[in-house]
Parts: sequence; C-alpha cells; structure tokens
Amino acid sequence: METLNLYNTLSRKKEVFEPIYPPNVGMYVCGPTVYGDPHLGHARPAITFDLVFRYLKFLKYKVRYVRNITDVGHLENDADEGEDKIAKKARLEQLEPMEIAQFYTDRYHKFMDALNVQRPGIEPRASGHIPEQIETIQKILDAGYAYESNGSVYFDVLKYNQDQHYGKLSGRVLDELLATTRDNLDGQHEKRNTPDFALWKKASPEHIMRWKSPWSVGFPGWHIECTAMGCKYLGDTFDIHGGGMDLLFPHHESEIAQACIANKVEPTKYWMHNNMITINGQKMGKSLGNFITLEQFFTGSHESLEKAYSPMTIRFFVLQAHYRSTLDFSNEALQSAEKGLKRLQEAKKTLQTLTHRDDASIALNPEIAKLPDNCRIAMNDDFNSPIVIANLFEAVRIINIAQDQKIQLSNADLDVLKTLFDVYYTEILGLSDESEHNNSDLVDGLMQMILDIRQQAKINKDYATSDRIRDALTALNIVVKDGKDGATWSV
Repeated sequence: METLNLYNTLSRKKEVFEPIYPPNVGMYVCGPTVYGDPHLGHARPAITFDLVFRYLKFLKYKVRYVRNITDVGHLENDADEGEDKIAKKARLEQLEPMEIAQFYTDRYHKFMDALNVQRPGIEPRASGHIPEQIETIQKILDAGYAYESNGSVYFDVLKYNQDQHYGKLSGRVLDELLATTRDNLDGQHEKRNTPDFALWKKASPEHIMRWKSPWSVGFPGWHIECTAMGCKYLGDTFDIHGGGMDLLFPHHESEIAQACIANKVEPTKYWMHNNMITINGQKMGKSLGNFITLEQFFTGSHESLEKAYSPMTIRFFVLQAHYRSTLDFSNEALQSAEKGLKRLQEAKKTLQTLTHRDDASIALNPEIAKLPDNCRIAMNDDFNSPIVIANLFEAVRIINIAQDQKIQLSNADLDVLKTLFDVYYTEILGLSDESEHNNSDLVDGLMQMILDIRQQAKINKDYATSDRIRDALTALNIVVKDGKDGATWSV
C-alpha cells in the first residue's frame, strides 16, 4: 500500500494513515438534515469525502462508507431546545414529517448524482435506529454520566470532564462554556449545567415525531444518532469520521464523549473536517439565509448568479481548493473554474487525436514521466487535489504544444498522458465530460432552430416540410402551438 498522510483534527497534525484492520477501512461521514434543498455548502463535504472514498479505493482498500441521513432530532440553531427542523417544515407544508424527509432525501440524491458523488455503501436514517440510540443512552446512564430530568436525559459534561477532556477535538474550554448563559431558552432549567447536552428529549404535546422510551415518549438528541449508527455499522472504533468544520462543536465533540462512556473507547482513529464555503466571508447555510441551492446554480435562477453553472463546474470549483481551506463564492471564481474545466476537457479530447512517432528508441519525455508521480505524491499528502489539478494543466500545456506540432510525442508519452487523465481526472477527481452548455440550454437552442426552420418553410409555402416537422415533434410528445408572436413548444 502507498504511504498516505492525512490531517487528523484531533491531533492537529498530519499522520500516516494506518487502518485498524487493513485492507479494510471504515469511514463514517455526517450527512444532511433533510428539510430543504441541498446548497453549495452541502456540496463541499459530499465532494470532499467522495474524493477520499475514491482515492482509498484506488489504493485497493476495501472501504465501508457510511453516511447518515438526519431525519429527526436536529433542533433549530443546533440547540437542545426549539422545534425539530423537519417537523417545523412539515407543519408549514401541512405534510407528514416523513414525507418531508423522503422528498428532500430524494432531492439530495438527485443533486449529488449530478455532481458525480458516489453513493455510500450504507445510508442509515436516524428514525430507523431509535432502539440503538435508546440502548446507547441507557449505557451512558448506567455508567453514571447522564441524568434524567422531567422525562428528558442529559449528558453530564462536568462529570465527564473530571475523567476525560471535553473540548479536546474542538479546542473549546469548558470554563468558557459554563460562563455562557442561555436561560432565555426553554428547557435550560432541566439541565444541571449549561454545557450538558440532550441524549433524549421528552416530546411536548404538539411535537409530531415521538417514540416510546424508558424515560418518556419523546425523541433522540441530535448527537446520539451518529454514535449509535457508527457503532452499529463500523464497530466501537473505526478509521475515519468526516464532516464539515461546523460540526466540530458541539456535534463531534459530543460524539466523542458519548462513545468514550458507552463503548469505553475512542470512536474514531482519524477525524477529518472540510472547511466552509463562504459568501463575503460568512459561512453559507440555511440558518443564515445566505445559501444558494444547487438547483439554482444549475439553472441560474438566483439573483446573485450571473449565469447557470453546470454540475461539473461546481465540482471542479470545489476541488480547486484544498478541502481544509475556506472557499469563497463569487461569479468570477465560478467562471474561472468553468474556463479551466473546459481547457481540461478540450485537451482530453485532443489527446485522442494525437499521433505518435514510430521510433521505438525514443525515451519517455521527462516532463511527462514525472506527472503521475507528482499527482500520486499530492494525493498522498492529505488529498491535495489543487496540486493534482495543477499537474493536469501541465499535461494540457504539453498536449497543446504537441497539437501545434512543436514537439512530437512517442507512443509511451501518449499512453502516460491518457492514463493520467483516466486515473486522476476521471477516477479520482470524479470529473466527467460535458458540453459547454447544460442540457436545458442545448434543448432550447435546438428547438428554437427547428421552429425557425419550420417558420421559414411556412413563409416559403413549403407546407409539406412544415407539417413533417410538426408531425415528427408530435411523435416525440412535443406539442407545437402557433401564435401571433411565433410558435412555442412544450412537452
């Protein structure tokens, strides 16, 4: 196996990746809370850990990839009080919560598929693992690190911190958390101390999503779901736990505390976190109201967008930055990514047309020979996709020079370049070829051209051609309507 180094958020340094049970790798990534359409902020962790997933498989690891769906327990503002995000959406839409969860889970899959994000092997839902969560909570209660209060159960952070370190992942200081008062929020009186977090919440009469438990009819806390499901599918300790930087605290910090008590071991060997996508320096998110959905990017239907951007442009935009660096949205940055992606796509096509010199004695071009090694070294250095892309652009430069017949490439040169694109462009970066315009633009353009030809035939009194076009479109379930302002079409 290659020596892969990755940045461990827990140790705050790069470490050699050594799986617990090689060649098997267990990876758990926190997935979406499904109460709205996915936005650009959701795309980044999905693409980041898709890159990790793809590269681990390329290195011949057998990866069990688990990414959860949060469909219950995630309350507003990531707190222990307020309304469940999905239940609130269901109330506003006058639908069942599971209708909301299913609808937006399907939407999430649709847009992740468009971004060429491979689906995980297991995608558990929080609502489908209530018994496991109750069992985990009972273990924590039995160990003496949780307490029941008015039918709710809270994790005792202060007691845990006496024996272990609450804050070791996020760097939060417990004394500062204790000094934070949140008396204005309902339910704070149930807690012994402000940092304590909910493992189980008693449902209020109006709360729709509820299950029976030993403590009350209620619902699980947000953090306990990942502890229970990660353990169920990957074991008490697994290799990689991933997610966005915004989950460091309180979510992942609380996961560590829960697992250390319930299972008596650290849950994860390597913690990985992608940084945020920002708009004018502020995190993009639903709670902040500054998000742009992926559908709006793909259609251009948002006031902040100058045009539509294809799924591969969005994927390339994300991969151009290292996953641990912030990525600021702008039309200029997206248009630059679009141009860069087009250069790669055109060079990839040109590569298929280049001819080689027949002289078998020609040595491999040293500039070409080093490119695969450069890409491999970059990926082994904490999945450094920007360096991989830089080397692909170096390949583009060589291909363009060869096309201009300023240099000649050997058969070996061409084989290396083709393999470079097959492996790094397609297999690892997960980029796919697409036309300059998205499909809807292409269809609109073609239909307008057909209608213009039909209109010209009518002007020329060539009614046979006009009717033939109309009948052919009708056979394709396309209806043409003639009006005073010209013809329109619909499916």
